Amino acid sequence: MIASQLMLTEAWLSKWFVNNYIRKCSLLSPENVASLFRDISTNTKLQNAVSALVRWRPCIALKDACLELVSAEFLVSREEFYNSLNVRSFTCWMSELPKIYTCLSHYFSAITFLYVAYKMSRIGFTDELMDVLSAAVGQVTIERHHRSQCSSELSKATKLMKVVANSSRSTTQLIQIELSKAYLYKALSSNDCDSDSSYCLANVYLAVLYYTTGQYQTAIDHCTLVTRSQDHSQCSSHTVQGELLPKIDNDIDNILGLTVFYEYVLSTALNQQQQQRQYLSVFTTEIFAYYLHCRLLFVTQCNQATQMSLFNVRQLCAKCISEMHELVIGDVLVFKSFNCALEQCVSDKPECGRSAVNETELSTADLTELLQQSAVERLTTYRQLVAQDFDPVVTTVTTDFEALYAYKHGDYQRCLQLSTQNVHTLLYGFCWISVSTCEAFVQLLDDDIVSLTALTLLVDPKCRYYSNNACISQLTLSLYLMTQCHLKLRHSVTLLAQTLDYIRLARRRQSSSKVLDQLTLTLTERKATTYLNS
Repeated sequence: MIASQLMLTEAWLSKWFVNNYIRKCSLLSPENVASLFRDISTNTKLQNAVSALVRWRPCIALKDACLELVSAEFLVSREEFYNSLNVRSFTCWMSELPKIYTCLSHYFSAITFLYVAYKMSRIGFTDELMDVLSAAVGQVTIERHHRSQCSSELSKATKLMKVVANSSRSTTQLIQIELSKAYLYKALSSNDCDSDSSYCLANVYLAVLYYTTGQYQTAIDHCTLVTRSQDHSQCSSHTVQGELLPKIDNDIDNILGLTVFYEYVLSTALNQQQQQRQYLSVFTTEIFAYYLHCRLLFVTQCNQATQMSLFNVRQLCAKCISEMHELVIGDVLVFKSFNCALEQCVSDKPECGRSAVNETELSTADLTELLQQSAVERLTTYRQLVAQDFDPVVTTVTTDFEALYAYKHGDYQRCLQLSTQNVHTLLYGFCWISVSTCEAFVQLLDDDIVSLTALTLLVDPKCRYYSNNACISQLTLSLYLMTQCHLKLRHSVTLLAQTLDYIRLARRRQSSSKVLDQLTLTLTERKATTYLNS
């Protein structure tokens, strides 16, 4: 249309377009593409050159997207970002970050786990940290109003327990269990938890959770706290909900199944109304505490625990049932199951020999370890997704965090295997992906790297605002871990000398603007050289 209006020929306009636009675009392309435009004297040559340029353009777009992703990762990991993290901001970022890159939510959730573990080691497991973690592991709605603190914490715990009961065993489920324990302890320590019903229910649920994680003596202690309570007259207002119970044993599963069948009989044969069937898949707290106590004694093969034998437990349980004004079907079935199990039990079993330890708060050491493990799992998944999307333009590896975690736990052989594979993949590749050394990641790094980053802060307190001063490339980190593992395992000087060659090659290829990379490579080279000289 332009050619006809300006009285120009198509051939002239096409030539003008090629020379003024396509040739200029080709100057930005790699040499193998740009060289094709030096000779476009025929239609075939021109078509081949333009086709090569068209194939190259998506790579440029992919590189730009990768640079945006690297920038987003750094911003998400910065202290200023996660120090203001709360439930509301977490929910917002989880919905907004995927708009930058679909899988960025995996990275953010991993950072959240590390952030909670980091803060927990310094200021304790605060209410805000608990709520943030609850949102991260189960997307549980946090209620803060219209209920007492004790009831609120119990509600949060039971919501998480329902998630646990319906999920398979995984690191995330173990975190949910530990978080449920934390909410239950919070309920017990609240000033308004003065009713025996809330007290007993919280302790029964704690016993169930400790039973699930194999901490049997602590579970026994919480059962004992329930059975020693003087007044259970109000316990009917708080019953143990069957739907909240994780896998305990086949007997409980059968009992819950029978209660469902019983409910069916009432609703169909007797035409019982819903409001009259509200106590079916539940257990009275005291009766269930007795049952769980006995189950724990079976598991631990103890004849006595907390000064109470199995037969004493049965007598107390029978007395409790006889004094109840209204029995629920679950209690009857539990007592029947308990009696059947007791008849098969040998009465003279050796004593357990373990002293009771009354827990008053959650031990956060296990939770910290689970958070770190789950963060590494999520970061590894994130790396795998990034590798799939950006593999044509960026060389990346997916096991850098796994290697870091293995080194942290002293599994040097595994760390060396992964790091060696990563070095061979990255050494001659185009590497942009890096690992942050910001506060949340400090717990995964070794003392020398942490000290090195601290020295950069002493020189320039603002240096952490720039990724070049706060991130280590995958290649540099892999070389450092590879060298450290050789030193820890006291390998031959031949292997270390070869690693030293890799380090020197990486230093030559690394940009001088990558300050932390250059410092880490210098440190690694110094370690290897010192060992070889000695």
